[in-house]
Amino acid sequence: MNRDWINQAIAKIEADYVRSADTHLIVLPLACYPNIDIYLKDESTHPTGSLKHRLARSLFLYALCNGWINQDTVIIESSSGSTAVSEAYFARMLGLKFIAVMAKTTAAEKIKQIEFYGGQCHLVDSTNEIYQESRRLAQELGGHYMDQFTYAERATDWRGNNNIAKSMIEQMQKERFPEPSWFVMSPGTGGTSATIGRYIRYLGLQSQLMVADPEHSVFYEFYQHGDASITASSGSKIEGIGRPRVEPSFIAGVIDEMHKVPDGQSIAAMQWLNQRLGRKVGPSTGTNLVAVLALAQRMQANGEEGSIVSLICDSGERYLNTYYDPAWLSLHIQSDEVYQAYLNNIR
Repeated sequence: MNRDWINQAIAKIEADYVRSADTHLIVLPLACYPNIDIYLKDESTHPTGSLKHRLARSLFLYALCNGWINQDTVIIESSSGSTAVSEAYFARMLGLKFIAVMAKTTAAEKIKQIEFYGGQCHLVDSTNEIYQESRRLAQELGGHYMDQFTYAERATDWRGNNNIAKSMIEQMQKERFPEPSWFVMSPGTGGTSATIGRYIRYLGLQSQLMVADPEHSVFYEFYQHGDASITASSGSKIEGIGRPRVEPSFIAGVIDEMHKVPDGQSIAAMQWLNQRLGRKVGPSTGTNLVAVLALAQRMQANGEEGSIVSLICDSGERYLNTYYDPAWLSLHIQSDEVYQAYLNNIR
């Protein structure tokens, strides 16, 4: 093992972190909720355009410090897109070959971004195939399978070191309700919700964590019934979140409540927020927003006041050929009565 190369690789990643500013916490003012303040942390402004930039950095540091990567290691990842974009960025930084294993339905813009950073895309027919195929490739090539779905909650330092929970809490300190009543997050690996839930407890806050799960994802059912063997036959339409199996990084014990979100509502909320902010956001942000607004309505009905903090997970520019394409919407969503009803009633 070349310790000099490892030390240089870690130094490059740390230098990249120092060069990067923190992401903004955006206020979403809604006159219909005068005593409830809503904030969205804009993770789309990372160098690779999504929340997964933080995860990819942590996964590389974790693998380097564990001795799993050297200067000749091929990096393999199973991904729905955004993690692979970010990992391709760090692999290029270190001069390593990177292969992303993903479903053929992954947004074309994400595939282009992976290739822009020098990565290769290995496409399979179904989301259910990505795990086994990633392991097979890693074994065949003598590479390292990053396995974000296992290591996301382990690689991130949930007690500090600029994890996303620490960043949000520090940014809230000058606000009207500095200790949020709720944090809202949607799960892909489950790593971010694990980090937020643990950090809330670590600081002894009264804040609660709601996790918003899309259709065709098993996290909600696992949270309700505790059966880790549960699987789904099809993947989520909301790219980047929702899984057909219970991932090892999903920690149910740190979650206070879960909210199941129909796909039609997620996409309607995404479109509504696009109009409110004047720029496009990804569909997982729509899933988050559905849960945020449900909480705001409930808090108001109960006479409560406070703040709710969630995330803009990535930019909608990555989905111009799907969620923002009228032909795609007409085929997949617009006939959905749930979508039409939510679009008409969202506030």
